[in-house]
Order: sequence, then C-alpha cells, then structure tokens
Amino acid sequence: MPTVVLPVLDEAQALPWVLSRMPLGYTPIVVDNGSTDGSARIAEALGARVVHEPRRGFGAACYAGLVAATDDVVCFMDCDASLDPRDLPRVADPVRAGEVELMLGARLAERGAMAPHARLANRALTLELRRRSGVVLRDLGPMRAAHRTALLELGSRTAASAGRWRWCCEPRHRAGGSPRSASRTARAAGARR
Repeated sequence: MPTVVLPVLDEAQALPWVLSRMPLGYTPIVVDNGSTDGSARIAEALGARVVHEPRRGFGAACYAGLVAATDDVVCFMDCDASLDPRDLPRVADPVRAGEVELMLGARLAERGAMAPHARLANRALTLELRRRSGVVLRDLGPMRAAHRTALLELGSRTAASAGRWRWCCEPRHRAGGSPRSASRTARAAGARR
C-alpha cells in the first residue's frame, strides 16, 4: 500500500483530523519542518511516523519524506485539512494499477478558500508549466502520487534544487516533456473540506 508524505509546519490543529481519515493500509509519514506548536509530538501520539527536516521549505520536506518512504507508490498531500485523505485512493490507485506514472489531484476550492496571492502564484506556475511542457494543469496538485523509484531518480538529477519549490514542480514538468510521458500523467478532482 502507499506511503503518504505529509509536510508539516505548525499543523497541530489539522493533524488529528487528517490522520483520522487516512485510508486503511496507507502509511502516513509526517515530515516536521520546524514546527513550534507540538505538531511532531501530536503526530507521534496519533501513531504516525515522524521525520524531522531542518531545511525549511515544502520541497525539502517532501524530499525528506520520499527518502524515508519504503513503499513502491508514494503520495504527497498538504496537511492543513484543506484536502480529505479519503480521496487518496482516487489519486494512488491509477499509479498502483500502472495506468499512469504521475497522478495529480486538483482542488475544487470554494471562492475565498485560497488566499489571493496563493491563487495568483498557483495560476502563474500552472501556466508556466503548460508553456514549458504542454501539460494542461489548473492546480499544482497538492495531492499527488507516483512511483518512489522514479521520484528518487528525479531527485538525484535535481539535487541542487531539492530544498526549493522547484523539486515539487519538476515531476510535473518532466512528465510533460514528451508525448509518451504526457499521456501517462492524469488528474483527479479532489474534494475540499
């Protein structure tokens, strides 16, 4: 079953809800990125494996979780309770079945759910990825799944940027790099809490 990497920075309030909704057989790895609210302690008390990543940044936390994972398929999901973990099988199952190499979940956010600057940055980055790769995205996919070995190989090629945002975008860009790989990338809509 898949490992679920949950990058965390001060998510003490969201963690109980997120971890309680984890699908049966999915193994959560909470990657604490310097929380000061006891997030790591709460995650451990709730039975999650906790990895500490001192390098700040979402990409650094995702990469640390990927390295710590042992399952063939790895999912990544924001841990702020904006996504329902019960949607993870919709994202992981096509990868597990060999139908796609990378599956991205797209938020169906209600108006006002994202801060204006976050919505603008998301839009700008999806347009840039479309320009560079030809893959049409409407969201950067805060819930996604792929094979661990493929992501580790990618990580070794982009080690210089592993701690930056680029590592999170690179799989999407590379998936759209050729017609074959673009056809092996898919999206699934996810519900917003």
